[in-house]
Amino acid sequence: MTARAGWLNVVVAAIVMLATLPGRTQGLGLITEPMLRDLHLDRVTYANVNLWATLLGAAICLPIGRLFDRIGLRGATCALTILLAGVVWEMSRLAGGTIALFALVLATRAIGQSALSVASITAVGKSFDRQVGVAMGVYSVLLTVFFAAAFTAVGTSVRVDGWRTAWMRVALGLLFVAAPASLLFRENPQQIANDTGTNDGQTLASALRTSAFWVFAGATSLFGLVSSGLGLFNEAVLAERGFDQSTYVAFLAATAVVGLAGQMLCGWLTLRWPMTRLLGVAMLIYALALGGLPLITTRGQLWALAGLVGMSGGMISVVFFAVWRRAFGALHLGRIQGAAQMLTVLASAIGPLIFAQSSRMTGSYFPAVWALAPCVVLLGLAAFRVQLASDRPRVSESSVRGTTARAADR
Repeated sequence: MTARAGWLNVVVAAIVMLATLPGRTQGLGLITEPMLRDLHLDRVTYANVNLWATLLGAAICLPIGRLFDRIGLRGATCALTILLAGVVWEMSRLAGGTIALFALVLATRAIGQSALSVASITAVGKSFDRQVGVAMGVYSVLLTVFFAAAFTAVGTSVRVDGWRTAWMRVALGLLFVAAPASLLFRENPQQIANDTGTNDGQTLASALRTSAFWVFAGATSLFGLVSSGLGLFNEAVLAERGFDQSTYVAFLAATAVVGLAGQMLCGWLTLRWPMTRLLGVAMLIYALALGGLPLITTRGQLWALAGLVGMSGGMISVVFFAVWRRAFGALHLGRIQGAAQMLTVLASAIGPLIFAQSSRMTGSYFPAVWALAPCVVLLGLAAFRVQLASDRPRVSESSVRGTTARAADR
């Protein structure tokens, strides 16, 4: 695959990931309040609908990864995007009923958050080898910009025209923008079939037997668990430390800006540092942020915390996107990334429950923070100890022949 085709895939993959918006918590959050009022639903019912839809929707990650490996990305991604457009359109016309809502939310979670996410990440992973970290850094920056613009546009549409009209516009965007864009994917089946990488393209079964898979998947899943729990209740968490709503908004903006810097820095460092070191550093920075969160009292400390959270989050996202190709090759990349994505989705669904229970039982979110911070430290330290196949010293064919010849002369 040419470099031009690879970078085209990065842009298209970012558009495909943007298409997952109606299946993500932040996307659904844009319409939650007006939808609940319109459908006369209570929050507990909707919370249970969302939880089980997320958990069950994650199961599609494994078979969809296998599908992408077998038939390629272009046609399958286009079909899934069109299907998601139909689901979102039907959701905008929903008259009521918990079962119907559950079916539609489940479909958006399964197709959007799970299937199309796997397609997007796999497309970039299969397009690059040595430069996959740099590509994922650029990809992460594009995602931040695209989602920021989309949240603004959809949020404004919900406020001005209502959630149904906004959701119809999202469906049309999926149908007429994202689906055609996915047909621009450039694939080289022969290159993928002959991929020998540094480990001959490991299967999912062999990847699951490595400590590297579980350290990287576990670390990113734990990060997703904590960040989803804190993200959902972020305003209330900061209120515990005496900060108002306007400061909370500024905090989110600061973490987003620093996150962009973290993504670009991490993408550049993948050419110079092992992925294991990058993950270890990022997790330790995140653990430092968690340890400091219950202690902050001034705005200066809050901005320092925003810097730590943004930098670590940006680095972890790039490492998660990039490591699977570097560690396990491209031959079964869809399956392996599907398994990792499923773990992160499950963890993100559980996170808010842990923090909600902490608040209900103790009156504070911080006991959950204190309990989870040491786990982040342990996985960060574990990252320094594992070794990827791509990081091992390579033995050239000439060296092997020379060693064999010397042995024969003895």
